[in-house]
Parts: sequence; C-alpha cells; structure tokens
Amino acid sequence: MTLRDYQVRISDEAVEILKEHGLVYLAMEPRTGKTLTSIVTAYKAGAKNVLFVTKKKAIDDIVLQAKDLGYQILLNVVNYEQLHKVKDEYDLVICDEAHSIGAFPMKSNRCEELKRICEDKKIIYLSGTPSPESYSQLYHQFFISSFSPFKKWPTFYKWAHEFVAIKKVMINGQSFNDYKNADHQKVREHCAHLFISFTQEQAGFTSFVDEEIHYVKMMDSTYRLANRLKNDKVVTNADGDKVICETAVKLMQKLHQIYSGTIIIDEPERESRIIDNSKVDYIKERFKYLKKYAIFYKFKQEGLLLKTLFDEPVFDDAMEFERASRGIFISQIVSGREGINLQSAEALIMYNIDFSATSYWQTRARIQTRDKELECKVHWLFSVNGIEDKIHKAVSDKKDYTIRYFKNDFL
Repeated sequence: MTLRDYQVRISDEAVEILKEHGLVYLAMEPRTGKTLTSIVTAYKAGAKNVLFVTKKKAIDDIVLQAKDLGYQILLNVVNYEQLHKVKDEYDLVICDEAHSIGAFPMKSNRCEELKRICEDKKIIYLSGTPSPESYSQLYHQFFISSFSPFKKWPTFYKWAHEFVAIKKVMINGQSFNDYKNADHQKVREHCAHLFISFTQEQAGFTSFVDEEIHYVKMMDSTYRLANRLKNDKVVTNADGDKVICETAVKLMQKLHQIYSGTIIIDEPERESRIIDNSKVDYIKERFKYLKKYAIFYKFKQEGLLLKTLFDEPVFDDAMEFERASRGIFISQIVSGREGINLQSAEALIMYNIDFSATSYWQTRARIQTRDKELECKVHWLFSVNGIEDKIHKAVSDKKDYTIRYFKNDFL
C-alpha cells in the first residue's frame, strides 16, 4: 500500500508531538485516511505492541489496512465493548472515534476502562469531530492519559469551575447545572499544541456531499395516532394496547418512531410494532433505478421493516456490500456512522434521522472518498408534517436536537 504525501507528512509531525507530550490528536476529517496515518505514526514512534480501539463494524477493515502496510508491528484491534477484557500489556494505544469517550459531567465506563489500560502509555487520538457539541467533551478524552494537559484538575467538576460558564437549567421541574458552555479560547490554550487538523479540501477531495430532502405522506392513521398522543398523552386501541407518554421526553421519542412507521406498545407488554410502510414503498419506487445504495435507520424495528421488504440482496456487512455488484446495505445509524467504507454506493438513503449532530455529520461521510468520481448523494426521507425536518435543522447546524428544541417546536 502506498501512503499519500500528506499521510507521511502528518505522521512525521505526529511522532514529534507524541515524543514530546506523550499523546497526539489527529483531528482529520472523515475519509482522509486517519486510520493508516495513526498506524504509521505508531510504527515510526517505535511502538512494538499497539492496541487499536474502535467500533465493532470497523475492525475487519482496519485489520486489512494494517496488513496491507506490511509493518513489523503487533496490532490488536478491539471494539470499545471489549475493553474490560483487555490486559495492561501495550506500549501505545490508538483511540478511534475518540469523541465517544468525552461524556460529561460523569465519565463513561469506557473512559474508566481506558484510564486503566492507558496508564503511562502513549496515546494517539482519532476523530473528525473531537468536540462536536461542546469543548467540555475534551476533558474526559484527555483524562485517560497520564500526560493529560488538564492533569492539574483531577475531576471534571474542578476543571469546569475553571473553564466553563456553568448555568442552571430546569428539566422536568428540577434544577441542574449545564456544563456545555466551555471557554473555547482558554481550553485551546492548554491543548491546541496536541492537535493536527486536516480537512477533505486539503486532502484533495473533489466530490462533496449533496443532500436532497424527500417528503413522504404517511398513512392517515399514523397522523391520527400522533395527534392523539400530543393531545391526550395516552392512546388505547380496541385490544387494550396502550401507548403512554407521561413526559415530554417520551412524547418526543414516540413521535420520532411514529412518523417513520413504527411504535413501541407500553402495556400490557412492551413490544415494538410496524404501523406504516409508506417510507419503504417510497424507496422502492423512487430509487428502483439504483443498483447499489445504502439505507440508514434509527430504531431497531425500522431495520426489521427494511430488511424484510426488499427483493434485492441485503447486506449488513460493509465489506461484503463493497464486493457485490448490486444490493442494499442496511445499518442502524449509531453502529454504522463510523469506520465503514461505502464508496461504491450510488446513494445513501436516510430512512430516519438521529438526534445527534455527530451522527448527522459522520453518517453523511460514509460514501465519500478522495478519489470518488460518483456524486456523493444523500437522500433524507422526512414525513410530511413530521418531526424529522425539525431535527435536521438543528443537527445540520451542529447542535443536538434536545427536549428544549422539541418543546419549542411542538408544545
């Protein structure tokens, strides 16, 4: 495998930062080759035994890329859910999609596990979106390192009193501290020297994502159910099945499901059901001319709906899809938004949309590569008068769609 000039240049720069500071953050935009760059950096830094932590669906592709490099380096690739099984036996750790470690104010389990594994070890962080919602997401990412630039502040709360304009917010009648408003300039003064940023434009990308929104009319019964829930908060059918939305958060989640054709029954037993095939029917008619495309969905029942109603070959493995001459790749947004390559897809169809701004930006990038000549087309399917359009407006502006937005839009 031949590395691109910029990958060689970035790896050389990263090695110097790694040697001086014990960690480096490759903030390279999606599809610019940060995986290979990180492995090359580890090799040049003299690492012999490397742990590469990533998402489950990305493991096979990373193993193949590393094999193609042919470096004499022992590389163990695991997913974040396997961290509790990992022993303390590595001299360098690569954290892919590192922003996923950045939960705050409480640290996540994966953060705790990585803290144990990474003690006194060099770390290479990888993410195209290091702090997608708030600079506060950086604290726990660096917390796992013995060389954290925020080591002076042993807990997030002590750090926040120095770096965050803490505000009081009311949620369901209770007062909570909001730690999102971190001082960008002050945070960067402590950690900017650890970052190497690189964009798709710098990498020579010539094909960028073009979005198109399709509005789908759902069945009348779908709108009746949604309206009854908005008004009554509880709906009971003739069989005694109940859908209950006693809080605004639950109402937001239920409407999100309903407007794409599924619902979770709350009583007498919790059960997912398909109530409307309109979006699937639209896909089958509108995109029947495509030989290869990918569909991303939000809720599990949507996946079942999609996987059972198409005549074409359906794949849930991205590498098998890439080798096929025709077919449909179907994946849940959260599991497929990172680390997989869908460059042969003629289009990406978003059956539903996630509340997360990170999901929005990373899922779009799945069909991009530097040398792709095909147009990178992303089609969003929104129900007429539904909730998806409102979510899109928030996440495309790099903001998560929260209960505050929902209340303003619908209540």
